[in-house]
Amino acid sequence: MIVAWLWQVFRHDLALIVNGLPYADGRYQAAQLQRFPSPDGAGYLAWRAHPNTGEDAPVGFAVIEGLAGDRRSVTGFWVAPAVRRTGIGRRLAIEALSRHEGPWSIGFQHDNASAGRFWREIADTAFGPGRWSEHQRSVPGKPHVPPDHFIESD
Repeated sequence: MIVAWLWQVFRHDLALIVNGLPYADGRYQAAQLQRFPSPDGAGYLAWRAHPNTGEDAPVGFAVIEGLAGDRRSVTGFWVAPAVRRTGIGRRLAIEALSRHEGPWSIGFQHDNASAGRFWREIADTAFGPGRWSEHQRSVPGKPHVPPDHFIESD
């Protein structure tokens, strides 16, 4: 349930990049989460003490799929804006990737420059410089938008 709540702010953050709006019920698209839990997927949360209560609170998530297939992928990844650039997202990404042998495919939108910088740095750390490549692919059914980028490990 925690990831489902955080998924809404993840999609809200992406709304400017993907021109997204909430649906009639006020929620953003969450169809990808319907595949979980599953033997093919895993989810990870990052926690930090809440500044008002001191209780551990979720500040980020990683949703991984493809565990039963030939290639793992990051289906969703989000870190609360208040803790971005503190290393929490980096630790979460490295932890999630290191728990599952590759190869990996990590996608991000063309217009999300900060995601591109983040995932390229993570790829160098997790896979090693020169042990991954980046490719662009058209977004299915959306010829009017820029292609998505995919980092793929060897």
